[in-house]
Amino acid sequence: MTRLTAALLGLLGLLATVAAASVSAAPNITSQRVQDRGELRVCIWPDYYGISLRNPRTGQLSGIDIDLSAAFAADLKVKPVYVDSSFATLVDDLLRDRCDVAMFAIGMTPQRAQALRFSRPYLESDIYAVTTRSSRVVQRWQDLDRPGVRIAVQAGTFMEPVMAAALKQANLVVVRPPATRERELEAGRVDAFMTDYPYSRRLLDNADWARLVAPPAPFSVLPYAYAVKPGDAAWLTAVDEFVSRIQRDGRLQAAAKRHGLSAIVRER
Repeated sequence: MTRLTAALLGLLGLLATVAAASVSAAPNITSQRVQDRGELRVCIWPDYYGISLRNPRTGQLSGIDIDLSAAFAADLKVKPVYVDSSFATLVDDLLRDRCDVAMFAIGMTPQRAQALRFSRPYLESDIYAVTTRSSRVVQRWQDLDRPGVRIAVQAGTFMEPVMAAALKQANLVVVRPPATRERELEAGRVDAFMTDYPYSRRLLDNADWARLVAPPAPFSVLPYAYAVKPGDAAWLTAVDEFVSRIQRDGRLQAAAKRHGLSAIVRER
């Protein structure tokens, strides 16, 4: 090793040490703002059954992430304040500081990981198809990708890129608000729509016309986590430690059981 190489390596090591010390010494900016406000601003998608659903008649919120966000706020000794978001606007809502954390079962996709930072996962789900009980077009999973079949996905969900890549013959229909996948299916404009385990429970629990079509083998299982914007490692650690605590102390399992999601809990 030449003296120049040794000197460069030494300098790089010194810079890395200084950078690490700077990161560790950096204040927890988001946590301080939360404490100063006395509020934890939580982004939710208020149409996510079992996760963060707003009752259209009463305005009351329910779901696993309503329970757990309230628990996180209680751990921080502040109150939760909910900010309506969606999978399509999630990244922008976090980057523009409309909320401190997104807590509505965010699928950990590579695309989102480029823009956001994730906690450890706490749920995971595969993709399912929902069709009508009377459908003659879709009877089984293999029927989804046939010529002329119309398959709907919600804009911004992880199902959109997965199905865009998976479908070779069927037509992909991307549904954007105010349209909904259910209305498109009921109206006959699509033959099936793709969803995850929590949202499938909404149809099975409330719609006697709906039929679930499960993949014969794991198709695209995705872990779900909470998301924050980049640049505040201490805040990400705080969110991550909260997830670790609820996995250990039983709060995650208890909340999942209350909302029919025990089957998709990640315990570590």
